[in-house]
Amino acid sequence: MLRVDPEQAMQQALAAGVRFFQYRDKTGTRKGLYETAFRLSRLSRDAQACFIVNDHADIALAVEADGVHLGQDDLPIEHARKLVGKSRFIGISTHSLEQATTAEQDGADYIGFGPLFPTATKDAGQVQGIRNLSIIKQSVAVPVIAIGGITLETVREVILNGADGVAVISAILSTPDIRQSAEQMFRIITDSRRERT
Repeated sequence: MLRVDPEQAMQQALAAGVRFFQYRDKTGTRKGLYETAFRLSRLSRDAQACFIVNDHADIALAVEADGVHLGQDDLPIEHARKLVGKSRFIGISTHSLEQATTAEQDGADYIGFGPLFPTATKDAGQVQGIRNLSIIKQSVAVPVIAIGGITLETVREVILNGADGVAVISAILSTPDIRQSAEQMFRIITDSRRERT
């Protein structure tokens, strides 16, 4: 399990140009999660970055985050929407075409899809691969964020196959220099988007 100070990590990623963050903590207390999310929300707001809280719609609302990211076993989108309102983003992790299309129908603002590759960060089920990413992109109109095992070596292929963005943890936070790794990832994504158009 990665042990990185969330605020320091965000500051280094912000310096690298990253402007979309999700705070994910599966082991901490709700009070601890709230306190950290509160600090990260303020930090991201000062930098005019987007900040999303994982799983907890109530905490996202309490810290004035820009939205919440749900899992398949979390609060249904329609009920999360009642909590966070229409002005905040709701994203949801999906692992099949059915889940992706259902999420769009239920009002998700974006979906995460994967895992594209094997990952030790979370148990997200069967690896979906690049081909399924392309199918998802052709089947939904909302932005698709690729998740699961994405690295500096694979991110170009992911973007070229339609992903609107990528969610990464280990590829950045497990490296000795978070800012440098984030800068590399950001540069590859930017170049791949240009190549795709």
